[in-house]
Amino acid sequence: MRQHIDPDLFNKLQKYGTGEWNECFHCGNCTALCPLTEDGNLFPRKQISLLQIGLKEEIVASTEPWLCYYCGDCSKSCPRDANPGELMMSLRRWLTSKYDWTGLAGLFYKSLPALIVGFILVAVAIIVAGVTQTSSTEELVHFGHQFELWSIISVFSLILLPNILRMFWFTIIKEKVKAPLSSYIGGFFTFLYHMFFQRNYLKCDDNTTRWFMHFLIVAGYLLLLFTTVFLNWFDKEATPFIVWLGYIVGSFVFFFTFIFIIARSQKKKENTKYSHPTDWLFIIWLFLMGLTAFIVRLLIDTDSIENNIWLYYIHLIVLAQWAILIVPFGKWAHFLYRPFAVYFSHLKNAAAKKQTKINLILTS
Repeated sequence: MRQHIDPDLFNKLQKYGTGEWNECFHCGNCTALCPLTEDGNLFPRKQISLLQIGLKEEIVASTEPWLCYYCGDCSKSCPRDANPGELMMSLRRWLTSKYDWTGLAGLFYKSLPALIVGFILVAVAIIVAGVTQTSSTEELVHFGHQFELWSIISVFSLILLPNILRMFWFTIIKEKVKAPLSSYIGGFFTFLYHMFFQRNYLKCDDNTTRWFMHFLIVAGYLLLLFTTVFLNWFDKEATPFIVWLGYIVGSFVFFFTFIFIIARSQKKKENTKYSHPTDWLFIIWLFLMGLTAFIVRLLIDTDSIENNIWLYYIHLIVLAQWAILIVPFGKWAHFLYRPFAVYFSHLKNAAAKKQTKINLILTS
């Protein structure tokens, strides 16, 4: 039984977001209104209770913050303006820092100056490496292609995979969840489905358009990644199919992310009234990545890349900052942790049903 209470948990979490969570008097409006309240998930009310008590380990072991898609209905209807929707968002940032074995996620979420220093160091490293390791435009583009490939492999194997295993330890192993083997196998297909389509997003009211735009951005980003890394879009000898595929997906990425930037800046909806700096970095850098990739390919096709090599450096810096800082330590990690949370929640539910059956047999 976990009984350790952290009396300073509330103040710690304030560094990851904003909200008057102590104003909550547990009327239950947020839970009653939330279309995702199912299978015993009483969020966000349950998470507020754990926070107010200071049960840190209970929150770390929970998957509920990841099951919230922040439609904002709970915050809009809260009679105390406790902003429970932002609480769930803040918890996701905080949990990201708890899964991260390097400690950098927590540092970057809590300190904007530290994050800015990280961005500067990455930019300097890319410029130095590009200047010292290459002597021509073709060598620089080849260097950029190799960097992108190896950064994906390195970030996933050295940071993201260990963090996912830590998440599994906190939510399943440490909790002694004894799910049947069939649920591990069956739940894997649910995991893949939620990763790419985020089906539960559609359960939120008036979220169909937002879900579709989000899906286009995710699909465009993954296709752009595939096109640039595995199809080598920047290769001068790339086939017309690869070239036009890259143009299309690049356009998708920077066009729809621009729409998201406008929507967040207008702050018309509940889920855009408050933005953490990492929220802005995520969407702006994704926009810049799509836009600069589009421009670089256009320069290659018009034989202008030699005279505008600085634009390729900008693209490479944006790409490096995205891959090294935003993907493993920022909001992009939600793309990975959320479907795993759905998967682990599936295992917990399967284990609970199994135990219920055992109890019925024992008492019959």
